[in-house]
Amino acid sequence: MREIILEQTDRLLAEEAGVALLRRVEAGEWPGALWARCEELGLPLALVPEAAGGAGLAWADAAALWQVLGRHAAPVPLGEAMLAHALLAAAGLDAAAGFVTLGTSAAPFGRHAAAVLRHDRGHIALHLPDSQVPHANIAREPRDRLTPGPLIGQGRLPQGWGARALRLGLALLRAALISGAARQALALAVEWANTRSQFGRPIGKFQAVQQSLAVAAGEVAALEVAVAAAARAVDRHGMEGAAFEIACAKVMAGEAAEAVAARAHQVFAAIGITEEHALHHLTRRMWAWRDEAGSAVTWAREIGRAALERGGARLWPDLTARDG
Repeated sequence: MREIILEQTDRLLAEEAGVALLRRVEAGEWPGALWARCEELGLPLALVPEAAGGAGLAWADAAALWQVLGRHAAPVPLGEAMLAHALLAAAGLDAAAGFVTLGTSAAPFGRHAAAVLRHDRGHIALHLPDSQVPHANIAREPRDRLTPGPLIGQGRLPQGWGARALRLGLALLRAALISGAARQALALAVEWANTRSQFGRPIGKFQAVQQSLAVAAGEVAALEVAVAAAARAVDRHGMEGAAFEIACAKVMAGEAAEAVAARAHQVFAAIGITEEHALHHLTRRMWAWRDEAGSAVTWAREIGRAALERGGARLWPDLTARDG
């Protein structure tokens, strides 16, 4: 099931998405045709148990799917919808029709949402949106301030999800999206290095370029491992129990976003920032996503505080006891 869904999603985005759609989305257009195809495939409900009408994917499967979204610069807020429906199902609430966004202060694609999910200390509330003030992140993705309207449903998350379930889930989502975008940016840079010639040979033959791309490849590989470990930890220990792994993944995502984007743009030079090129759509999103759901500094401080509270004698046992 995992491989089928990943292949279907990748094929769908390859067919329906691209730079032209990304430019229209950044101009404020809702990708209605692509969203309809996602709903036809049941992708927004992918994390919902089969008994509740979903696909019953594990979180490790969802993270892999989010990486596919990241490789295509996430032209549709599918990851947010998957997370919202997973929280609704965990709280015993029925799936809502249409796109469900998350939060109210910087709601992803909030201006296009049919409902908005709010989370407060383990309590879940689903509202119709009332008024909205449009904003955007540096990738020009809608991040709107919403005023919640009439209540649709409410419930409580079960034990193990914790009061930070939404923040942790968003951090895992953003780390996975960055992982996919970084992998694609690296692939574009490698391809360009092998085809762009200077001084009579491809620039990829120059040692300095090779070393720079090797550093980027190491960052991408390390981040992919961190995201996979964090998602497996959610499957094994619940969202709150995976806080350490998710924090580590988000820290590494922030570092990778900076390192990979810088090296990819160095390889492409000025062409990578032209409006028609795919690279800047990836790198601007990496830069935006690294600061959403907590920056690398924020999560590093949280890891540090937890280590200090546990004491130095517990640090090594805590690290080696984690089942990755």
